[in-house]
Amino acid sequence: MAKLTKKQKEAQSKIESNKMYSVAEASALIKDVANENFDASVDLAVRLNVDPRKANQMVRGVVTLPHGTGKDVKVLALVTPDKEEEAKEAGADYVGLDEYLDKIKGGWTDVDVIITMPSVMGKLGPLGRVLGPRGLMPNPKTGTVTMDVAKAVSDVKAGKIDFKVDKTGIVHAGIGKASFDAEKLAGNARELLTTLVKLKPQAAKGVYIKSIHMSSTMSPSVQVDTKRFTEQ
Repeated sequence: MAKLTKKQKEAQSKIESNKMYSVAEASALIKDVANENFDASVDLAVRLNVDPRKANQMVRGVVTLPHGTGKDVKVLALVTPDKEEEAKEAGADYVGLDEYLDKIKGGWTDVDVIITMPSVMGKLGPLGRVLGPRGLMPNPKTGTVTMDVAKAVSDVKAGKIDFKVDKTGIVHAGIGKASFDAEKLAGNARELLTTLVKLKPQAAKGVYIKSIHMSSTMSPSVQVDTKRFTEQ
């Protein structure tokens, strides 16, 4: 087992291992133990009582974090010429079509989100092997395939994120930065958790949310009390 550094030991000592913290308490505590020399990301890991291998228990969705992600999200808008101007005005970092399709074919994926139009999806199909593993393939379910390109770009820039339960039944999502006020971290966390509760599959039986852990990039995790989010 790796030896803990002095900072890691200090951070660990502030967290009671058997205590379930409220969202507000966890948010404040994460700020206290996040002692990295950079503005660390704060993440939630939510273990769900679902079997992702079954289509009727897949949990996937989008949520707009009320206080944003704290991250400068790079957006590529793959659009036809008539949509280019609105994509640029909405804040897209890269706008175009064929030239960017060629760049992606060559291995370029230096973006966080790709937004496109239904009519363009046919051209993206062959690029699935490049975009799929990186989570960059646009999807109508997450609002990244739409005719309202400007709104899609604005939403992503404002803090809209998409999430998907992994094969082990866990949803991982960034909810902000360690520099955020604790109240903003808590607000973002509650928004994500409330959205997850609303997405509970009918086929999921028993306790839906099994555990919630909050952590920053290199900090120990803090266990969040699930009671409030297991009523549905």
